[in-house]
Amino acid sequence: MTRTLGFKLGTIALLILLLMIPLTLIDGLISERQAARDSVLINIAQSSSYSQRITGPILVVPYKRTLREWKTYEQTGQRHMEEREVSGRLYFLPERFNLTGTVDTEVRARGIYKARLYKSDSQVSGQILVPANYGIDENLADYRFEAPFLTVGISDIRGIGNALKLRLNGQILDFQPGSGDRMLSGGVHVPLAAMQAGIVQSLDFGFDLKLQGISSLSVTPVGRDSRVELSSSWPHPSFIGEFLPSERSISAQGFSATWQTSFFATNLQEALAECVGEAQCDPFNSRDFGVSFSDPVDQYLKTDRAIKYALLFVALTFAGFFLVEVLKRLAVHPVQYGLVGLALAFFYLLLLSLSEHLEFAVAYLISASACVALVGFYVSHVLHSWLRGGGFTLGLAALYGMLYGLLSAEDYALLMGSLLVFGLLACVMVLTRKLDWYGVGRTQPASGN
Repeated sequence: MTRTLGFKLGTIALLILLLMIPLTLIDGLISERQAARDSVLINIAQSSSYSQRITGPILVVPYKRTLREWKTYEQTGQRHMEEREVSGRLYFLPERFNLTGTVDTEVRARGIYKARLYKSDSQVSGQILVPANYGIDENLADYRFEAPFLTVGISDIRGIGNALKLRLNGQILDFQPGSGDRMLSGGVHVPLAAMQAGIVQSLDFGFDLKLQGISSLSVTPVGRDSRVELSSSWPHPSFIGEFLPSERSISAQGFSATWQTSFFATNLQEALAECVGEAQCDPFNSRDFGVSFSDPVDQYLKTDRAIKYALLFVALTFAGFFLVEVLKRLAVHPVQYGLVGLALAFFYLLLLSLSEHLEFAVAYLISASACVALVGFYVSHVLHSWLRGGGFTLGLAALYGMLYGLLSAEDYALLMGSLLVFGLLACVMVLTRKLDWYGVGRTQPASGN
């Protein structure tokens, strides 16, 4: 029975649409497995500590101020003075802020899922200059200053791994739990003795901080002049935040990075004033920088990226299959097209399941090799020639190799994909340049060699 070219192409297009059903199910499975992994990471963080952010130290001086206001009685018209007392706080950022730290990473596993934790060992030092009378120039007599304290914001205090002690002007003081201020949700603080009024005072501080966290470590450059130095054996850092390192070195043995900022760049003093006066703390809390220790190879992300090319991959394979059928005048049943398409779809399922237990490159190699071998074996019998089947197998293997290149070179994925499609289109046009397509539609394919 003669089959027209239009009927065959329509059948192939329908098969491609039907194959989108299992591909969509596999894509949903990727999202489910990724959500399960993220849930395990959250559980690990809940039992240890979350990402850490260090803010401070900041000197806080609570005060009470007497406000006097003239008012007039409505009935008598007499004026009188009313007094009321308000509470407030003064904040002083360091003139100099230095943090030097080393970070070691370790892997915690729960089932097949793994989380990367880190432990940092940091030394913090600097200087705070306290102006005379805390900078109050007018109505000083109306102020009653309470005992000041030094506060350090630490986003998850469960990660603190040492007994914190503050070195302040030659004294050793113990930190107390809690930041003591609503601006810093979590942290520690040190109560200080009342300071002598009328003179400028210098507070030279220093303390050692051992901190455990997960995923990322960030620092707020609170100093008028801030310098942060971090080093680690982790070879795949991702620098995050508002500022990139001024100096950095990355190798297979680890990385080292140095940040240098000032108030001219951070505008942190104004951001702090907005936080205190207008309760708009987002600008202050967003001015940080640091490093992320997340694994750069996310098998779920790469598998999801791979399946986005599935439609193109199936279409190209079917196009090659159809081209061989037309050029060699063979009869290939739509069921045979469908079985080849299902083998291509199962590649993504194999890739997802294997990548949860093996390195992504190894999982990709095993999955691609299995699918290429299966399709090659099957196509060799369908096309009635091991030579034709071998050529088709080599072409399919080349497609899998190009797909892996697309996944590895994210920045050049569009360029590589465009060149691939253009090259394949050129090959089809060259091979079919003398083909009588009207003849294909009228002629019944033969099943010979």
